[in-house]
Amino acid sequence: MMLLLLCVLTAITWCVVCSFFEWAVHRYVMHRPVGPFVYPFRAHAVVHHQTFSSDQSYHLINAKDKETIPMAWWNGPVLIVLGSLPSLPLAYWLDCWQITATAASVTGTYYCVYEYIHWCMHLPKSRRLERSGLFRRLNGHHLLHHRYMHKNFNVVLPLADLCTGTFIPRAKHYFAQPQNPAVPNVQPKETAHMPVGAAA
Repeated sequence: MMLLLLCVLTAITWCVVCSFFEWAVHRYVMHRPVGPFVYPFRAHAVVHHQTFSSDQSYHLINAKDKETIPMAWWNGPVLIVLGSLPSLPLAYWLDCWQITATAASVTGTYYCVYEYIHWCMHLPKSRRLERSGLFRRLNGHHLLHHRYMHKNFNVVLPLADLCTGTFIPRAKHYFAQPQNPAVPNVQPKETAHMPVGAAA
């Protein structure tokens, strides 16, 4: 019973850890070069953001660009290992390696959710998920990241954005955002009544 409780507490804690880990990797590795390690910056901030903007190009236009939506296949294992490492001291101290196993499972699940919803955001196909209110909120959150690259770094759980001051709920100024049932109106409140895509 105690082991089950410990695993549940670890799972809940690691959802929070993953939000901050996602935020940190996105902000400090994917949006700026880290010394000679420039691959994530080029792949994300340069290629992905130039391909997918905050207008109609937020959604896939050219089929050849489909490969720029997900991360490279090897990113998953690397991020899962890195995201689970902080659990090792506690697991060692308590002599309970199920803590690290739980942390790795949560990190892996978080990464898979990230990749799937990010795929759906940029390549919408009227999936059941895309009709949910939660997805629409996250989609609007991510659309604003493509409008303001230094805001809304979280894709899955915007907790870190809220805690660090990088959360922005609406656009600062009107812009012609993409039109799709899965994309909420993120215009400033004073222009939120205007048809999405209309000229200000």
